[in-house]
Formats: sequence, structure tokens, C-alpha cells
Amino acid sequence: MIELQKEVDLYHIGFEFIPTKKMFISRYKDGRWEAGKIVPFGSIELSPAACVLNYGQGIFEGMKAYCTPSGEPILFRPEENAKRMNYSAERLLMPEYDEKKYVEAVTAVVKDNREYLPPNDSGGALYIRPLMIGSGPILGIAPAKEYLFIVFCCPVGPYFPKGFEAIDLKISKKYTRASKGGTGFSKTCSNYAGTMKPAKEAKEEGFAQILYLDSVHMKYISEVGAANFCAMINDTLCTPSWDGTILEGITLKSVFELADKKLRIKTEQRDIPYDVLFTEECTEAFCTGTAAVITPIGSISWQDQKRVFNDHEPGEITRKLYELLTGIQKGEIEDEFGWTTIIT
Repeated sequence: MIELQKEVDLYHIGFEFIPTKKMFISRYKDGRWEAGKIVPFGSIELSPAACVLNYGQGIFEGMKAYCTPSGEPILFRPEENAKRMNYSAERLLMPEYDEKKYVEAVTAVVKDNREYLPPNDSGGALYIRPLMIGSGPILGIAPAKEYLFIVFCCPVGPYFPKGFEAIDLKISKKYTRASKGGTGFSKTCSNYAGTMKPAKEAKEEGFAQILYLDSVHMKYISEVGAANFCAMINDTLCTPSWDGTILEGITLKSVFELADKKLRIKTEQRDIPYDVLFTEECTEAFCTGTAAVITPIGSISWQDQKRVFNDHEPGEITRKLYELLTGIQKGEIEDEFGWTTIIT
């Protein structure tokens, strides 16, 4: 039995699980999804032979509902999350979930847990977790015949405890995150377990996260833990090429569009050798993601080298992009792109 917290101080929460009242659940059986329904948040029953438990057939998304200045919940590009979940589902031989129904399910969960939405001035958000798992029992490596689609949520504060403050990263040549031909581009449950140990070791050394390199040459930037990497290099906003090893971030797409259309900055996806980060060509760096939003990078270390950016303060471009993005996400500035959906 999962007990709900009767009182949650929405001004003082971290990025950790807090159960809320309701969740959405739909079952796939005999080749089709049932309509699904909102139910009390609680445990689910699984066979020990469930495909997700034995072979890791599970995918998920991360989303946030923010609070507008007038107190209404607002979603940011939910249709993009629906598309990406189906992109991941195709890679893991899982059934697609109707994108319109996906958004409806997310909206219903936010509505039914509205009391957990952190206020506009709190710095928090309602984190939403759509999840699809192979629930059917299976023996032998094959896709399940039954699936569960679940959407739950919980109130959260900033992913990095200090919020919009610069973090320190360590480059790793000991660990890699993904390889070409694998599942790095998809948001599978199994992609993340392997990153826990590297992250733990990095934090024990005083770093916020690992900066991963490509798995072939150990030369080119990949990702920052569970976030996308960006850097200003020779007055161009650069991010690693989407080569099948990197999650195609929705926040990243949005940041690049803002940089292009609002700040008139050149943008480029390309291979970024890690050594360029230690030169004057690179003037600032940050990471992006649903959880991280835009987080400035204060320093990057590799062996005895350490590059400190902007005296460990957010760079000018980083700050401008953060203000634009979060202003749109919270409904504080005009959304010229049609990215947001206010829930009434």
C-alpha cells in the first residue's frame, strides 16, 4: 500500500518521488489497447515472468506541467513526447499508443492531481511520467504479448539542487553510455541503469555528473548523464550529431529554435571533440533536458586539465535562452511557436 503525503510543502521540495492521488492506466491485450481510465495511484501486479522484468522491455517519457501566473497548469510540447514514445516503442517491438489519446491521458492526470502543482513562483513543477512496459509473461527473448501504459506524476523542485547555477562535470573514458546500432536514441528503461554507477563515482569526487564520450573513438562528446550537451564554439551554438546514440531531446530542439529565431545565433549539430572545450574557441556550455531544463556548466575536468567557464557563472547566451524557454514554459511570455497547452 502506497501512502499519500497529506501535506506537501510545494515551495521546499527536491527532485524525488512524492506520490500523488491519481494515475492513468491502459492495458494492451489481443492486439489492441483498451480505452484506459484514471484510477487511484497505487501498485500494479506483474508476473515474475513479465518481459520488462526479465528482458527490460520498457520505455518512458519525462514531461512537466508548470503553473502560469494565473494559476493554470500548462504543458510544454506534449505532442512531441507522444511521438518520441512511439519512436522508442518501434525500436523495442512494442505497440504504438495513439498520440492524441496520449495527450488526453497526460492532461487527465494533471487535472486530477492539480493540488500538487507547485505555484508559479516556487521554482518547481509537476513532473509527469508516461511509462509503457511489457507486462505479459515471456520465456525466451521475444516481445511480450501484453502491455501496460501508465501515466503518473509528482511535484518536483530543480533536478540539480542549486537550480540555475553552474555545475561541474568530469569527462569519462572509463564508461560509455551508448553505441551505434543500439538503443541510445530511444528512451528505454534499460538505458539508464548503467549510468548510475558512473554518476555515483563522479558525485563522490565532487562533480555533478559525467560528460560521456562516443564509444568508438573516445574522442567526441556524447551526453551529460541524462541530458543533452550544448556549447558555444566560435560564436555557433553546437550540439553533438544525432547519430543514433543520443536521445533526441525535445528541450534541445526548442533551445535550438529559440537560438535561431529569437537570438539570431548560428546553430550546428556536429561531432564535437572534447579537447575543443579546453580552448578559447569554446566560450560557454550548458546541458538541456526536461528535468535539467537549461543548466549552465561551470567547469569541465579531464585528468589534470580543468576548464572554467565565465568564472563559474552562467554565460550570456545560456542565460538568455533559459529566460526565453522558462518564460514560455510557465506562460509568462508570449508563445510564438504554439508549443504550450493550458489546461483549464
